[in-house]
Amino acid sequence: MPNLPDLPQTEMAIVEMTNAFRKDNKLGDVKPNAALTAAARAFAEYLARTGKFAHEADGREPAQRATAQGYRYCLVAENLALNLDSRGFQTRQLAGHVLNGWKESPGHRANLLQAAATDIGVAVVRAPDRDPKFISVQLFGRPEALKVSFRIENRSGFTLRYHLGSRAHDLPPRAIATHADCSLQQLGFDGVQTAQRRFEPRNGDRYVLTGSASDAFKVDVVRK
Repeated sequence: MPNLPDLPQTEMAIVEMTNAFRKDNKLGDVKPNAALTAAARAFAEYLARTGKFAHEADGREPAQRATAQGYRYCLVAENLALNLDSRGFQTRQLAGHVLNGWKESPGHRANLLQAAATDIGVAVVRAPDRDPKFISVQLFGRPEALKVSFRIENRSGFTLRYHLGSRAHDLPPRAIATHADCSLQQLGFDGVQTAQRRFEPRNGDRYVLTGSASDAFKVDVVRK
């Protein structure tokens, strides 16, 4: 007789193990969210019922499924897992297999370590098969209310280059750029005089740049 896990306890263990992994990587906990959990469960049941297995199996993106459950999002990311074993699984054993599979996959690992995520929803369902087979869906989210909006004002007479995450942007003289960021990317400036060259924007920040030479900008941060 194969082992069958307690699925609600498996879901709780996945959340626990996810937060332990995030803590090991110096990231904050994610907290269970009812809307994300409902979206994860509906999709897991759909995958189990249809035999499909893809992030867009139902013709929708993960963010659309979260929105349908009432989650007003700034960021949504999804992990999927399929685990089958004729011997079945113990509760924490299944959770461990799911987490280890995600850790070993670059894309899934990136979702586990999404620094901006604050919420989580997890669902594990049994899929029809002669052997114990389980579909796991994990959703990470950051609500729209936590979107970080900030602006950069170039008051110098020169074009300035700044970097938001891995992307570079050029801002002409006397121009203003506004950003609404969900992923907590670092902001950096080329050619600044101050010792601090990298910043972590907060909502409502203004970065005012002045300078009389193209390679000697000064950055003043104005916060609410």
